[in-house]
Amino acid sequence: MEYPSLEMLFFLIGAGFLAAFIDAVVGGGGLISLPALLFAGLPPVFGLGTNKLGGTMSSLTSTSSFLLSKKVNMRLAAWLFPLSFIGAILGTYTVKQVPSDFLKPLVVCMLVVVTIYTLMKKNWGATSTFSGLTAKTITLLICGAFAIGFYDGFFGPGAGSFLIFLFLMVGFDFVGASANAKVLNLASNAASLGTFFLMKSVNWYYGLPMGIAMIAGALIGSQVAIRKGSTFVKPLFILVTVLLIGKQVWTLIFHA
Repeated sequence: MEYPSLEMLFFLIGAGFLAAFIDAVVGGGGLISLPALLFAGLPPVFGLGTNKLGGTMSSLTSTSSFLLSKKVNMRLAAWLFPLSFIGAILGTYTVKQVPSDFLKPLVVCMLVVVTIYTLMKKNWGATSTFSGLTAKTITLLICGAFAIGFYDGFFGPGAGSFLIFLFLMVGFDFVGASANAKVLNLASNAASLGTFFLMKSVNWYYGLPMGIAMIAGALIGSQVAIRKGSTFVKPLFILVTVLLIGKQVWTLIFHA
């Protein structure tokens, strides 16, 4: 298995820290961490698998931080966790059978809708209006947790944004939505990592140093989100979602 050079190691540590900081607050850290691993010379499958190692370490840290601050709805997260976990396993296995390129235009459209909807609803997510579960919200959460888990294992870009949007839809504020989204993101990352591990597609020499840096980034990012609140999280959510759209459009145009 290939070892990174000292210069590349420092590059991956810096990229990992920044990716995890952003990911802990609003998701979308893969915008930084995956290209960094590919730039470091890993083949695409190893890049995806190694990225899931860092992503799992990052999401475990931010989930723990949000749990300690009591921002996670424990009952809700407990029964949604297995749905994202199973969905991600199925998604990761499916990516070996079916090329994921056909999803790119659909993802761009969905991210555009998410961004426009969030911009139009001025005070959306400023305060929590979640008062309990109804048949409609239960159905939405069950379908959303499984589908986004599958998507995260199969393709991935924007999964964090979609999870936050899902929790905003049922009445959580931005900080609460980010906290609960990280629990489901942990489920999909861990399941996908386990699957990539069985497929022998994880480079530990690249992934562990980056993952340790991501622990630090996730810890600081989650604390910033908790302390700054929705006034900080919402603009960053919109910015990261717009960058995700730009990245996917760029890929569609120049790598078709």
